[in-house]
Amino acid sequence: MKVVCLVSGGMDSVAALYHANKAHQVVHGLSFQYGSKHNAKEIPFAKKHCEKLKIPHTTVDLDFVAKTFKSDLLSSGGAIPDGHYEELTMKQTVVPLRNGIMLTIAAGFAESQDAKGLVIAAHSGDHAIYPDCREDFMKDMASAIQKGTYAGIQLLRPFIAKTKAEIAKSGHDLGVDFSLTWSCYKGRDLHCGLCGTCVERREAFQVAKIADPTRYESLAPLPPKPNSRP
Repeated sequence: MKVVCLVSGGMDSVAALYHANKAHQVVHGLSFQYGSKHNAKEIPFAKKHCEKLKIPHTTVDLDFVAKTFKSDLLSSGGAIPDGHYEELTMKQTVVPLRNGIMLTIAAGFAESQDAKGLVIAAHSGDHAIYPDCREDFMKDMASAIQKGTYAGIQLLRPFIAKTKAEIAKSGHDLGVDFSLTWSCYKGRDLHCGLCGTCVERREAFQVAKIADPTRYESLAPLPPKPNSRP
């Protein structure tokens, strides 16, 4: 099947790109510049992996998001919180309906590329905090996209039931160089090692028993998941 793959440049989307490249014919990789603090760090990696796989890559500019939406993930927002990825404080980093907006644009792009499928790397770890990453939302979005396109575009979500560690293992087996991916929401020169996405990244490599190639500012002990606390 001809597919378009959403690829931010993070661990999950790059692994999904390699997974899709093996299972389908990826006709394009699509990124979005929406004004997050880390867009400038991750999008170059999205482009690099597409180039490596000889897949065309396009970045769509959504500059209105940072200008008009409220989220600490955005350059216009407040500080990124430290702690576990599933902490309630991570709700500060939710960009309202981000996936809904991106998937709608991506579906139109996919149909314009004569693709039949659209790949997104949403996974089970996202479900606790991000409502537009959950499977009930994805099912409804998949139905809307299929009904709203002449091609009947399918929304493919290969990692929706997988953990971050399982994605790390899958990507590793597919030959993904995870040193060429970006997770840290703070978007500094190095991964901070303390924010929710850095904690999730570090934890994933540990659980998957894969060497972590990432350079971190801090390797302080990982916080426990909220539901594991006494």
